[in-house]
Amino acid sequence: MAQIFKSNMNSLMRVGIILGVVTLGLTGGALFELGADSQYATRQGEAREQPIPFSHTHHVGSMGIDCRYCHTTVENSSYANVPPTKTCMNCHSQIWSDSPTLEPVRASYRTNESIRWTKVHDLPDFVYFNHSIHVKKGVGCETCHGRVDKMPLMYQNASLEMRWCLDCHRAPEKYLRPRSEITTMGYTPKEDQEVLGARLVKEYEVQKLETCYTCHR
Repeated sequence: MAQIFKSNMNSLMRVGIILGVVTLGLTGGALFELGADSQYATRQGEAREQPIPFSHTHHVGSMGIDCRYCHTTVENSSYANVPPTKTCMNCHSQIWSDSPTLEPVRASYRTNESIRWTKVHDLPDFVYFNHSIHVKKGVGCETCHGRVDKMPLMYQNASLEMRWCLDCHRAPEKYLRPRSEITTMGYTPKEDQEVLGARLVKEYEVQKLETCYTCHR
């Protein structure tokens, strides 16, 4: 019987299989990277549904309320607390006191049961983050949370991926601002940012922490 395939076909088939496996692996890896970085995966830019449609645009942008009026622990604690209902009622016992939209706030105050807000910037349990140290080192609220004064509904402005954090940890001079400007929205430095940042790195004793233990404890 005549030979149908040439003698070198076995070698060609092996090469073809190897190339196919490598191509499949590279394609899968690329798709994984693209998927992991997508806004669908990180939920970046996605407004979260809340029990009450609280508008930062109104409270921060229009009313000019400082972040620390509500988030009172941000300068001395690892977390920025969600304000108790009493903080809301400081104003809303007088303003919009009969609004149906704010009935859950009044009910919370009457019953002493906390409003179940949906957490927006929700880091994994294996990530350690301390708000107070970042504030003390000159990292503004806007740097991580974006222009909250322009957010009718709060959403996650940054990806919160490790590489995003490392951009700042490796070159903090690009992001620092004076402590007096921590809560300023739309902050613009009066001098070159890297010159200002280099000075603040020394003044605030900022370290370029990149070890795993810095965030994973």
